[in-house]
Amino acid sequence: MKDLVPTKEIERLIFEFRGVQVMIDNDLATLYGTQTRKLKQQVKRNPGRFPEDFMFELTKEEKAELIARNPRLENLKFSPVQPLAFTEHGVLMLSSVLGSETAIAVNIQVMRVFTQMRAALAKHGDLLLKLEKLSGTVSHHSRDIKVIFGQLRRMREEREEEETRRLLAQVAKDKAKKEKKKHRPVVGFKVDKDKK
Repeated sequence: MKDLVPTKEIERLIFEFRGVQVMIDNDLATLYGTQTRKLKQQVKRNPGRFPEDFMFELTKEEKAELIARNPRLENLKFSPVQPLAFTEHGVLMLSSVLGSETAIAVNIQVMRVFTQMRAALAKHGDLLLKLEKLSGTVSHHSRDIKVIFGQLRRMREEREEEETRRLLAQVAKDKAKKEKKKHRPVVGFKVDKDKK
């Protein structure tokens, strides 16, 4: 099945707040093909499904930080309500309260992206531990931290490109083998059916 949304686009919509990876209601509504207002209504109608570790409301400071990081979210500046942030489990729960086919299909993609990101973070655990220590000492130097995360992103992209090249080489090799088998000369003798 073809992905409805490119993986890179979903990765771009995941932010870190309060030490966890989250997606905001506005982006999720767009992905699911619904209005943010309708998404929030469903959440309010099902409060038991969204505990604090599944979903939380951003503070004014967090909202300002989100807008500063993403000029595309400039329209949130004038919204009187605070955005809702959904953790991985909250995003998963959203598909059950929204129930549309699009929400379910997109949700599967989002879950895969969260899983890939978690695996990548696990692979680089020692580096992340160093970064965590570093972030405590250079919390006022966000530019340095952005450079570090940029480098991490480049490392991940290089690894993905290498994996893609390896897979393409394997596909080409397999195709060449099949072609070689097709053009193999016939060994043996030919029986002429007209002669008895």
